Amino acid sequence: MYILFEGIDTCGKSTQIELLKHRFHNSIVTKEPGGTNFGVEARSILLRDELKSKRAELLLFLADRAEHYEEVIKPNKNKLILSDRGFLSGIGYALANGDFDFQSLLHLNKFSLEDTLPDRIILFITDRETLTQRSKEKQLDGIELRGLEYLMLVQTKMQESITNLDIPYLIIDATKDIASIEKKLFEYINKEL
Repeated sequence: MYILFEGIDTCGKSTQIELLKHRFHNSIVTKEPGGTNFGVEARSILLRDELKSKRAELLLFLADRAEHYEEVIKPNKNKLILSDRGFLSGIGYALANGDFDFQSLLHLNKFSLEDTLPDRIILFITDRETLTQRSKEKQLDGIELRGLEYLMLVQTKMQESITNLDIPYLIIDATKDIASIEKKLFEYINKEL
C-alpha cells in the first residue's frame, strides 16, 4: 500500500512518519523530493528558491516525481510505502504559484507516476497560530521564506484538490499532540492493511 503523508511545512508529517516506521518494521520510508540521488539534487535546488520560472520549478518537481516512482515506488509496490509528500503537494504548491489549473496538473502528475496514484492520502491541516509558532523554532528554507500567507494558500489548495481525487483520504488536525496523532494514524493504517 502506497500512502502519501501531505501537508505544508512544519505540520508534523515527518515526525509522524519517523514514529510509524518503528511500528511498521517492513515499511519503505521515502520522501519527495529527496528520495533518490536525483531527488537530493533537485531538493537542494528547490529549497534554495532560486528558480525564476515557476514552470521550471514545476517541471523539476515532476522530474523528481518520475524518477522517484521508477526507483522507489514501482519496485516496492507490494510493500507498505510511507512517503513524506508526493503529487498532492506538487499540485498544491503549483496552484498557489498561479498560472496553472488542477486538471492540467493532475494530468502531468499522472504522466510522471505512470498513472499510478497512491492508495491513500493522509493530509495534515494546521492553523496560522501553530504554523507561526513552529516556523519560529526552525531555520526556514527558501520556500518557507515565501511567508505564512503563501503556505496557508498552499494548504487551502491541497484541501480543495484532495476532494477532487478518487483516492481515500484521512484529514489530520496537526494542532493536536504528537501521541494522539500517532495513535490515530497507527489505527488507520493498521485497519487499511
